[in-house]
Amino acid sequence: QPQLVESGGDLVQPGGSLRLSCAASGFALDTHAVAWFRQAPGKEREGISCIDSRSVSTYYRESVKGRFAISRDNAKNTVYLQMSSLKPEDTANYYCAARPLAITPTSREYPYWGQGTQVTVSS
Repeated sequence: QPQLVESGGDLVQPGGSLRLSCAASGFALDTHAVAWFRQAPGKEREGISCIDSRSVSTYYRESVKGRFAISRDNAKNTVYLQMSSLKPEDTANYYCAARPLAITPTSREYPYWGQGTQVTVSS
């Protein structure tokens, strides 16, 4: 059974950093594009970053460009999201998702999802 498990969420002060991990099991992550989405209370889920299976193509939402970096280690079946210069508006539940084709920030295109990890940015 394909499974994705996120980890690394935490409470962090504004300006701080976190690294989220998305570990896959039950399928070969190296043949899948992976995306990170986030959803804050009362808001729609938004795609914030994607990476293709070979780390050739990436996408970043405008609001996180220059602050977030997506990467993957196919040998470990894991994708990462390094988040820096965090802001209170980055507070959300962060999800990773995978699909066997090209990257897209559209959530409905992803069949595999994790349960999410909470990121809270507050002083």
